[in-house]
Order: sequence, then C-alpha cells, then structure tokens
Amino acid sequence: MSRSALTHFLMLSNSSPRLSSLSSAGVSSSFSRVPFLRRRRFAGRELNARRFQCYCSLSVSEPSVSETPTSSVRKRMVSGVQPTGSIHLGNYLGAIKNWIDLQNAYETLFFIVDLHAITLPYETQQLAKSTRDTAAIYLACGVDTTKASVFVQSHVRAHVELMWLLSSATPIGWLNKMIQFKEKSRKAGDENVGVALLTYPVLMASDILLYQSDFVPVGEDQKQHLELTREIAQRVNNLYGGRKWKKLGGRGGTIFKVPEPLIPPSGARIMSLTDGLSKMSKSAPSDQSRINLLDPKDAIANKIKRCKTDSFPGLEFDNPERPECNNLLSIYQLISGKTKEEVAQECQDMNWGVFKNLITDALVDHLHPIQVRYEEITSDSRYLDGVLAEGAGKASEIAEATLNNVYQAMGFLRR
Repeated sequence: MSRSALTHFLMLSNSSPRLSSLSSAGVSSSFSRVPFLRRRRFAGRELNARRFQCYCSLSVSEPSVSETPTSSVRKRMVSGVQPTGSIHLGNYLGAIKNWIDLQNAYETLFFIVDLHAITLPYETQQLAKSTRDTAAIYLACGVDTTKASVFVQSHVRAHVELMWLLSSATPIGWLNKMIQFKEKSRKAGDENVGVALLTYPVLMASDILLYQSDFVPVGEDQKQHLELTREIAQRVNNLYGGRKWKKLGGRGGTIFKVPEPLIPPSGARIMSLTDGLSKMSKSAPSDQSRINLLDPKDAIANKIKRCKTDSFPGLEFDNPERPECNNLLSIYQLISGKTKEEVAQECQDMNWGVFKNLITDALVDHLHPIQVRYEEITSDSRYLDGVLAEGAGKASEIAEATLNNVYQAMGFLRR
C-alpha cells in the first residue's frame, strides 16, 4: 500500500464478502502466453480473428471448503512496499510477515513500489539503493522465490501504461475524496504538491488490476484505496467490457477482476512507540517512534526502554484508555507466536520493567536471523539482481496479457 504495501486502501459494499481468514485457498486466473502482436491484417472492415488474438483468462469454479491451498490452481494475491526510509516493525508485522503464510496459500506477487516513492520529495541518490535493500529484506524475512515473484514496479512498464488508460475513466471527484491526499497536501501546501500525489491511487489500482488479482492484503487505513480500485475496475468493465469488447474481436465479459481485501485478524496496524494512537511510520520525524528491522540489539533495547507507557497496574489488551499497552502487548503476541489469551494470562500481573525486558528479548531473538540473512543477500548482488529479473519476467507475462486486453477493449489500433 500509509501507501506502503499494496500496501499502497472505505468499507466495501454489502455485496462484498467479508474475509477473515488468511489461509483459505481458491482459484486463480491463468493466462496463456501469446506472442506480442506486431501486425494485424484486415479484410474490409472485419478483423482477421486468427491474427488478432485475445489474451484471455481461464475461469474456474470456486473450490469447496474441503479443498486445500496446495491445489495446482490458486487464487492470486499482490502486495508491495515503498522503498522509502527503513523497513520497520509496522511494515513487517502488518504486511511482510503475513506474506510468508500467504505465499503458501496463493499465487503471490510481491513488489517494491518505487514509482509511488516519488510522489513526495525524495533523495535521487538513495532511490536505487533503497529499492535493492527493500527487496533484500523481503527475501530475508522469508519470501520464497519458488512460491512468489519478487520484482521492482518500474521494471514492468505496463504499470504506467495501464495507469494512463485507467486515468481516462476515473472521475477527478473520486480522487479529491482520498483522505491521504487531503492530509498530505494540507501539510505540504499546494505549491509543494505534485499531480502524482493526487493520481497515485490510480497507479495503485493499476498495480492491482494489472495482475487480475483476487485478493490484496490491506490494513484498516488502506481500505479506501482498495475500494477506489474496485470502483475503477467496475467502471472500466461497464464502459468497455461485455458485448462492446466482443464486437471489437475480444472475448467479451469483464476486463478486470474486482479484487477483495485480505485484512489480517491481528497486526494490521502497529502503532508508534511514542504515541499509541498514531501508526508506526517511516515518515515520523523521530526514529524513537519505531523499531527498524535492521536496528542492532542496543538500539532496540533503548527504544523499548524509552517507549511511552502508562501508570495503570498490570497489563491488558483492548482498554481504550491504554493504547500504548495494547500496542506493546500486540507486538509481543505477534513476535512470540503466542495467542492473545496466552499473552494476556502471562502478562496480566507484570509491571512495565519486567515486560520491557521480556519484549526486548523477544524482538532481538526474532529479528536476529532476519538481519543475518539480509547481510548474506546484500553481499551477493548477482543473486539479488537475478531474483528481481526473474520476478519481473514472470510479472510481465501476466501484465502484457491484461494490458493487451485493455487496449483492444478500448478500441486502440494495435502494433
């Protein structure tokens, strides 16, 4: 989608099913690989169907409850994180850690959304390095390239092409309603805000629709952007799909799948260490507000020691008067792998001093293997380059199929 993780999303309509499980398996669209068409011949006004091939998706019926995620045909999920700033605990627990489970249940595409990173002022000298570092962290956290495609957004140029096509069908009023645009433009001032900050939700829609995604893992604060994606997909389907597309030689029907959200049951919103009501963020001015995944042991201990707490006795979840307590317990639960009930029972009579030592040790133990693996990956640039190139190649096959369908449905003269 914060714009992190695809991650770069209002409540869904009553017709949308509510999803609560991350382990359900389903069916994905699969595209036949068709060579890029450089010529077409016409006989009078009629298209030569043999040379004008449709890039079609395979429609498969919904699986029964008894089917497992190991089915050979699985539903597709996409997600991404911006390469700006350091990847922190909120990114990890809210998105990346969940990907490790999701890659076993879905056909997954994870990418670094570098095009989204330039919507606000950024350091040009750092963009490429940050992009590589983010990819390395994906892999260090456990993303398996035999199960998931990892690539850089700008390496698949269909993202930008589809964004332009979607922009022609997206009413400006829809973009003006985006909460994050209002907040960021108000802070920066009109003279310092580029058009990209207004239109980046359309690029986000392109990121998702390009891959005919069934699901997108999102946090509570990102549902508005996903709802916009759904509305754009439905609008394009209505404007150009169905019989209109078929008359142009296409297969007809819907052009895009309308994606659904996957909202993790816990960990979707990790809060700041200095303010339990604010989300942990890369853009927060104080580094004390977050645990970065690459923070050394001493830095983690110091940040936990100085984090904001309260004067209530004992520790408890879900007390609205104790947001920092709820946040720290949630972090400990997710890092330790224990259930909420187990953590509540373990920590109910603890004081803050004892608990801070407990959570510090848990964080250090959990993050150390990630940090070691990260160093191994970044020391082998050829390996990382190969992973990104292979991921972009796989993603491009799906993206080109979708993009050609859209060009055809919108009436373009193809090459």
